[in-house]
Amino acid sequence: MTDDTKCRCEWARSEIEREYHDTEWGVPNRDEHHVFEMLTLEGAQAGLSWETILKKRDGYRRLFKNFDPHKVARFNDKDFERLMQDASIVRNRLKIESTINNARATLELYESGTTLSELVWSFVDNTPVVNAYTSLKDLPAQTDISKDLSKVLKKRGFRFVGPTTMYAMMQAIGMVNDHTTRCFRYDQV
Repeated sequence: MTDDTKCRCEWARSEIEREYHDTEWGVPNRDEHHVFEMLTLEGAQAGLSWETILKKRDGYRRLFKNFDPHKVARFNDKDFERLMQDASIVRNRLKIESTINNARATLELYESGTTLSELVWSFVDNTPVVNAYTSLKDLPAQTDISKDLSKVLKKRGFRFVGPTTMYAMMQAIGMVNDHTTRCFRYDQV
């Protein structure tokens, strides 16, 4: 159970959001499977609450083979239909198709000599951008960097990678520290 008396970012309201905020959000992470997971989950979140996605995260991990792009890229029509029937994830045809597609696009990156993690982190020269926002309302929904990242990923065949989704992923994997300056995690991250 998280300490709900701490000053934290305003969006972390529920227990599951506070746990994610306090332990993971904004922490630099270059693990390939984690980056693919956050790309997937942020795309799945479009139009939904982050709390909904966090509650379904274990289902995503189980059904998408712990976000191993090699395994997900081999999914076929039978796998797709199985995913569409499983309520432990968001059963949106386009979002499920995009995850399988993005796994295949990730393998194409490998063939070109880079990884998904290396590619996305190159947009910040492998060094997290530390912002100093005082309130949630000050945080941008997208930035020039997230727009550029979105363009490159789309050009490489990725889907559900718009600039707002990419900025959320950048926050999630710690490419940017957007903890507000009043948040206890700001200095820790």
